[in-house]
Amino acid sequence: MLRLDPEFATIDWRQISEEQHSGVTGSAYWRVQTLNGVRVRSVRYTAGYLADHWCRRGHILHVLTGRLETELEDGKKVNLEAGMTYVVGSGGPAHRSFAPVDTMLFIVDCDEI
Repeated sequence: MLRLDPEFATIDWRQISEEQHSGVTGSAYWRVQTLNGVRVRSVRYTAGYLADHWCRRGHILHVLTGRLETELEDGKKVNLEAGMTYVVGSGGPAHRSFAPVDTMLFIVDCDEI
C-alpha cells in the first residue's frame, strides 16, 4: 500500500504485485499506483508483445530498457529505444504498442495534456 504525503512520496515498485495483461501476442505486466488522481505505471512487455487495442488516453511514456514500436491508427510508426520518451494527449492519435524485445517502461497516464 502506498503512503502518500502531499509533498513527497516514494514508490518501491518491487513491493507492488504485477497485473498481467495479454496482448494479441505476448504479455504486458503492470505495476500500478495512483497518486492524487494520476495513474503511474511500471510496465514490462515480453518480447513480441502487441497490444490488443487502440489506446486513446494521454500518456507520457519513457522507455527504460529495450525497444518499442508505437503504431498510430493512421499507419504511422514511431520507434523508441531506451532513454526515449513520447508524449500524447487525450484525444490525440489512437496508438498501440509493439515490443520486439523484452522492454521496460515508465508511464504517466494523463487525461489533460
